[in-house]
Amino acid sequence: MRLNVKKIINAPGARQDFQFSMDLSNVEFGGLYPIQKPVVVTGDVRNIAGMLLLQFEASTVLSSVCDRCMKAFDNPKTVRGEFMLAEEVQSEENDDIILLENDEFDLSEVARTAFILGMDTKTLCREDCKGLCPKCGADLNQGSCGCSKKDVDPRLAVLAKLLDKDQ
Repeated sequence: MRLNVKKIINAPGARQDFQFSMDLSNVEFGGLYPIQKPVVVTGDVRNIAGMLLLQFEASTVLSSVCDRCMKAFDNPKTVRGEFMLAEEVQSEENDDIILLENDEFDLSEVARTAFILGMDTKTLCREDCKGLCPKCGADLNQGSCGCSKKDVDPRLAVLAKLLDKDQ
């Protein structure tokens, strides 16, 4: 979606609202395609004292798999973006400035990039997820497994026997 901001470029205090949805179902993360529902983007462009400020929020519900317990779950995801718009760039070092071409820019590309960069590298079904037992694979969120007694390092086996005698 290309957004033309010609109406507000020379009108301090003016505002232009927008809303659209994007299909990112073909975007892969770690061998999975978690963005199965449309990403809804809402926001506005404001002329603040002659400076154009783009602010938006991109939201969807991801189809995720917990990295600890491997359970599938719905994961609400919202990414916020804020950028300045300019007709010419003074410095190439600022990534928060979007260059206008004939008073317009590709808003869907900006929102798509911001959403993808805002994706989490690790997904958890909940913060205190205990994961799976490394030995038997039992879900530790359901309770402790049968193999909770740890293997003893063979170099410390003699000391372990002393501890067993005390109990």
